[in-house]
Amino acid sequence: MSVLDLVCYARTHSPFYKDLYDGIDPSAPLSGLPVIDQAAFWTANTVRDNQVLTRAHTDGLIFKTGGTTKAPRVSFYTNEEWDAMCRTYADTLPAAGLRHGDRIANLFAAGELYSSFIFALNSLQRSPIDLVQLPITGSAPVEFTLTTMQDFDATVVAGFPTTLCRLASHVVAEAGSLPLVRLILFSGEALYDDQRALLSEAFPQAEFRSFVYGSVDGGIIGTAVLGSDDPRVFRSFVDSSVLEIVDAETGELITSPGRPGRLLQTDLTRRLQPMIRYPVGDLAEWVDVEDGIFRLLGRADEGARVGPVTLHLDHLRAAVDRAGVVHNGVQIVIRRVDARDQLVLRIAGAAQDFDAVRAEVYVISPRFELQVGRGTVAPLAVEWVPALEVNPRSGKTVRLIDERPC
Repeated sequence: MSVLDLVCYARTHSPFYKDLYDGIDPSAPLSGLPVIDQAAFWTANTVRDNQVLTRAHTDGLIFKTGGTTKAPRVSFYTNEEWDAMCRTYADTLPAAGLRHGDRIANLFAAGELYSSFIFALNSLQRSPIDLVQLPITGSAPVEFTLTTMQDFDATVVAGFPTTLCRLASHVVAEAGSLPLVRLILFSGEALYDDQRALLSEAFPQAEFRSFVYGSVDGGIIGTAVLGSDDPRVFRSFVDSSVLEIVDAETGELITSPGRPGRLLQTDLTRRLQPMIRYPVGDLAEWVDVEDGIFRLLGRADEGARVGPVTLHLDHLRAAVDRAGVVHNGVQIVIRRVDARDQLVLRIAGAAQDFDAVRAEVYVISPRFELQVGRGTVAPLAVEWVPALEVNPRSGKTVRLIDERPC
C-alpha cells in the first residue's frame, strides 16, 4: 500500500485520523502530516469505543504492553497483518546470525496478551532456513530451561536480557557453562556491558546479536545488518514501512547521516490500527539513508525529571558503572520527600561506596548538584537491593518508577 492510499484510508475510516487530518490537503506528503501525539493516540485507542480503529476487529490478535510506566497499551492486528509482519521479518533471520539446523531456545514472554514469544515462534516457523525451536518461555523455571537446553543441544538462546541473565547465573552456578550455545539473540531491552560479562561466562562461545528492533505498538521497525558489529545498527523494512528521523525540537526532516533526531514510523501494512508518523520513543541517526540503515542512540522519552532537572536514564546507569560499583542492574525511582522531588538509584547488589556514586552523578549533571545545594530537590538516595522490580507480565526490568502522587 502506498503512503497516499494508507493516509486516505485512515482519514476516511478512523475517527482519530479524521480529526487529526482535518483541514490538511489530502495530497500532502508524509512529512507534511502532523506527528502523532502519543498521549492523544492512546487515549483514543481504547478497548471499548475505540476511535483509532478503522473497522470492527473481527479476526486476528490483541496484545498489551506495559512499557516503562506499566500503563497498558492495547494493539490490534488482523490475521493477515500479523502473518505479513512475521513473514517479512523471517526473511531477515540469516542477517541475525541464524544458520541451517540451529536449535533455538525461545525464552521470550508468553501469555497474558504478551506478543514477544508468539512473534518469535511464528517468525522462526516461516524462516527461509531450517530451524528447530524449543518453546520454553521466559517464565519457565531456570532448572527446566537449563536441562532442556542440555538435553536438546541448544545452539541459540533468545530472550530479554533480564531473562537471559537470570538463566546465565543459574548456568554458571550449576553447570559452569554451555559451550554449545553459539548465538545469543536479545530484544526488548538494551544489553549492557555488565550483562555481557555474565552471559559470556555462561555461554563462552556465543556472539551477541539483536533479534529484532520493534515493539507491540509499532510492530517491526528494524533488523540486524549482516556484517555489522554494532548492535545499535539496524536496517529498516523499506518495502513495508517508512522511517523518518526528525529534529527533536523543530520537527524538521533529517536526511543526512550522523545527525540525531526522533524516530518516526509509518507502517504501510496495518489498516486496522494505522500507525502513521508514530514516534517510537527512540533517538536515532542515519548511517545510510538510501539503504535505510540507522543507528539507535537511546530513548527519546526516558529522562528522569527531578524538580527542574532532567537526567537521562542511561547516563545515570553509566555514572554507577564509573563509580566502580559491582551490580546486577540499576533502576531509577522518583519520589516526593519533604515536599521535594527526590532521585533514588536502586542498585541490585551489596552496599558499596555511596559517595563515589553521588560524585559521578554530579559529574553528569552539575545542575542537579546545584539544585540539591539550593534545596530545590531532595538529596540523592541510593537503595541497595537483592533484585530490581520487574514488569509482572513481561519479566523485563522497569527502568523508571515514578512514585510521586498524580
